[in-house]
Amino acid sequence: MRHLLGISAFYHDSAAVLLRDGEILAAAQEERFTRRKNDERFPNQAIAYCLRAAHLELAELDAVVFYDKPIVKFARMLETFLAIAPSGWRSFPKILPSWLGEKLNLRQTIREELPGLPQTCPILFTEHHQAHAASAFFPSPFHEAAILTIDGVGEWATTTIGRGRGHRCELLQEIRFPHSLGLLYSAFTGYCGFRVNSGEYKLMGLAPYGQPKYAAAIREHLIDLKADGSFRLNLDYFGFLQGVQMTNERFHRLFGGPPRQPEGPVEPRHMDVASSIQAVIEDALLRLARQARQLTGLNRLAMAGGVALNCVANGHLLRAGIFDELWVQPAAGDAGGALGAALAVWHAGQAQVDTPSVSPKASPAGDKMRASLLGPEYTDAEIEAVLRGHGAVYERLEDGALLDRTVELLKAEQVIGWVQGRMEFGPRALGNRSILGDPRSARMQSVMNLKVKFRESFRPFAPIVLRERVADFFELDQASPYMLLVAPVKPALRLPIDERLQGMERLKQVRSTLPAVTHVDYSARVQTVTSEQNPLIYALLKRFEQATGCPVLVNTSFNVRGEPIVCSPDDAYRCLVNTEMDYLVIGHYLLKRVAQPKQQLARTFAAQLD
Repeated sequence: MRHLLGISAFYHDSAAVLLRDGEILAAAQEERFTRRKNDERFPNQAIAYCLRAAHLELAELDAVVFYDKPIVKFARMLETFLAIAPSGWRSFPKILPSWLGEKLNLRQTIREELPGLPQTCPILFTEHHQAHAASAFFPSPFHEAAILTIDGVGEWATTTIGRGRGHRCELLQEIRFPHSLGLLYSAFTGYCGFRVNSGEYKLMGLAPYGQPKYAAAIREHLIDLKADGSFRLNLDYFGFLQGVQMTNERFHRLFGGPPRQPEGPVEPRHMDVASSIQAVIEDALLRLARQARQLTGLNRLAMAGGVALNCVANGHLLRAGIFDELWVQPAAGDAGGALGAALAVWHAGQAQVDTPSVSPKASPAGDKMRASLLGPEYTDAEIEAVLRGHGAVYERLEDGALLDRTVELLKAEQVIGWVQGRMEFGPRALGNRSILGDPRSARMQSVMNLKVKFRESFRPFAPIVLRERVADFFELDQASPYMLLVAPVKPALRLPIDERLQGMERLKQVRSTLPAVTHVDYSARVQTVTSEQNPLIYALLKRFEQATGCPVLVNTSFNVRGEPIVCSPDDAYRCLVNTEMDYLVIGHYLLKRVAQPKQQLARTFAAQLD
């Protein structure tokens, strides 16, 4: 099979991926086109993009692969409902119609959504965690590795340990629903007032403000965690089986009160709860990693599944030294399942001729993800047409002048929207759909959070740094191209703080010479970049270093709260004029926000804020 289309849909984050001879040609999430965050609908626009990028028609596909087995998942849901009946009677009837319609007979649904697909083109299905494992191992730089996948739930599995070698990927152990680290973390996400399945990273960002005062209570009452990483949840404290809410009154009493309302104040108790569950998740991950090492005997680990996006836990895992090398799939959640499904099918065909001496060729960047820059890109002509359509005021600059001007603006503490090349696949902006700032600025974090991102003030920002200079600024001496490892800022860069301050009082303290990217615990979510991975952002960092001595920039996703990351020039322009961002650099064009037509400068995002 030469051309394979992978699809994820209907559960959380729909996406499409296109392979040619096992090479990833294009990948995108549906949300980027529909502008509906975490869009779970069938990824028609993402599929159309992938086909355009590969210059293919539906008739030329050799197979379509879905990342889940819906009949098995439905059987699990039905079995669960019958086991707890009648307590789930309110929720089950609400979800039943969609299953009896588009989800259960998914082959028919796919053919209806893709009318140009020939009847002779097979529609295949992988298991959910098989897809996660394939997305972790096959794009990794490793010929042989242990595999760990952790998420909420697939069909039945919530956690798997596997082994990959060459074209083969084998799952060795699994933990099954309802016992799930992903669901456990999501329960605390909802309890602390954040949206389940999208606010888990907020809980992770809140954790350093508190103390793990409730960690012992979590271990005693909520989870029985064994030395080998296996675990069982005490379901008496949770409501997700009934489907009404993640937690119940017994849970609330254990942690001192009702759940926080989404826009309510963040109390010290919430900070301590966040710190506590983060500590327990990190402990569980380390135990699972030790079991994976013992079970496989291998010294490299590849990870995927939504919990693998917990970059704080990943940093602890790396520093624990259980494995010599760690690689995490940048699209570790359900979107990456589309990639894993297609890769699983392609490599299964190749495994028939695979031999122990054969090693799939690695890309120059080390892995096969193309720096996760797999989405749409736009020509200068396309960009200029959009800008003219808006009546925008802009100037065009050639490469060197554009970079020099951007550096000068960054030095002047201006906030820059940066749209270049292909859009990122996965939840992180990695230098092509980014908002950039000077990390040395003590005001940059609050300005970006409150005036540009419209989000909680406690949320940290990530540094993007030259790969060859990362060890000079952070306690990390390996590549971190996908912003999935947290590492401490070097002690020499840290500044003394008032240890008497607690909670949000610590927010405004200047903690290092890079205050905009240093979290309250002196940590940073590091992204490294090389000239091979992303030549343009690398060149910008080099010029900023030459001008300031600092090879680091603030890099956060180009979006506002409640919105997906921008995709098109139109998205970028609308985001510019509806925030207090200072400038937009898109292609070869530079735009100053306050120079735009007055009628454009009115916020329209307020109704969409979550």
